[in-house]
Amino acid sequence: MTRPASTDAARQPGKPRTQTAGPLAQEHLLKAAAELFYRQGVRAVGIEAVVERAGVNKMSLYRQFSSKDDLVVAYLKRCDALFFERFDASLAKHPGEPVKQMLQYFDDLTGRASEPGYRGCPFVNVAAEFPDAEHPARQAVAGNKARLVARLTALAEEAHAADPAALADALALLIEGIYAASQTYGAGCGPILSTPRMAKMLIDAACPCAAGQ
Repeated sequence: MTRPASTDAARQPGKPRTQTAGPLAQEHLLKAAAELFYRQGVRAVGIEAVVERAGVNKMSLYRQFSSKDDLVVAYLKRCDALFFERFDASLAKHPGEPVKQMLQYFDDLTGRASEPGYRGCPFVNVAAEFPDAEHPARQAVAGNKARLVARLTALAEEAHAADPAALADALALLIEGIYAASQTYGAGCGPILSTPRMAKMLIDAACPCAAGQ
């Protein structure tokens, strides 16, 4: 009997299983979960596939995480840290210049979203799989998005935008559009490539000092 395609896809070769425990086991499991969840989706990937990819046994997983939901939340926590590492790396290219920092972020995100194999935003992907807004995974998604808007608002304030909150909301919506377009239109598509120009239009209109930057 042929197994469902999703199961076959999830059961990719992993490391030989060991009795790895503690922080090392947790690191192996989170790395495996990140690879599988991002590429194939959380629902399509079972615990067995994660432990196989990680090269640990199932008991090692349950010593680190009480359930699959707990593993998903830990995965999203790691995604959140990586997201803001990238965000801060963009801003660091223009210290003290908030307008250029915002524009740089859109340049960098456009480049990332145009790379082959890009699967969009992991938070958007997880939100689509968990309809219950009270689920811990959805709470993790909401936290990431709220932190992003707060960071954008702070940048807009530093840039002396007439309405910092409104500019932050507009830029956040543009970011979500990049994520969606990368999966519907494809990497490097016209809608994605147009976003830096659109971001500049929004910033120029909101920030009197932005013209010509």
